[in-house]
Amino acid sequence: MAAESRYPIPAGRAHIELTIINSRFIADAAPTPDVATAKAFIGEIRAAAPNASHHCFAYLVGYGASVTAGMSDDGEPAGTAGRPMLAVLRGADLGDVTVVVTRYFGGTLLGTGGLVRAYGDCVKAVLEALPRTERVELRGLLVRAGYADYAAIRRALEAHSATIEAEDFAADVSIIAHLPADAYATCIAALAELSAGRAMVEPL
Repeated sequence: MAAESRYPIPAGRAHIELTIINSRFIADAAPTPDVATAKAFIGEIRAAAPNASHHCFAYLVGYGASVTAGMSDDGEPAGTAGRPMLAVLRGADLGDVTVVVTRYFGGTLLGTGGLVRAYGDCVKAVLEALPRTERVELRGLLVRAGYADYAAIRRALEAHSATIEAEDFAADVSIIAHLPADAYATCIAALAELSAGRAMVEPL
């Protein structure tokens, strides 16, 4: 299936700490638009806390039907860290996100159920602190039109949330713009209608 043209993503990073039965849990979350960025963030957190017992992680790159997921228990008993972390992420209505939970073992075993709850609760807590924004897929277009249509074309582009990147005023007017992908088709139709087909539109 095609990728979503807009979806919620982190607007920045978040950091929280929890102490659970003597163990210290530190959760860090960040926006990661691709797997390479997710792995770099995980590596950054590992490097910042080299003496920690575990650096468990989960990430989602993409959103909805087209998502790449990753997770690791990093030495915790199988299924007690990465899987519950990923389950919380999947339920958070968020894409392009990585969470790393760093644990300093406090000497008391939490048991399988305790670990699942601890790692899941850490992800919930850091997601509550995480600012959100929206990822919007943009498409570019080049519009060529006569001067008589210029003002109406500008208004139509702005009405479809387009950003004007460049304009060239020569024998006719050339406009380079980017706009949300989900507004692209309606914008093209509007430009054709208002200029009675005089405006030439090329995708970029």
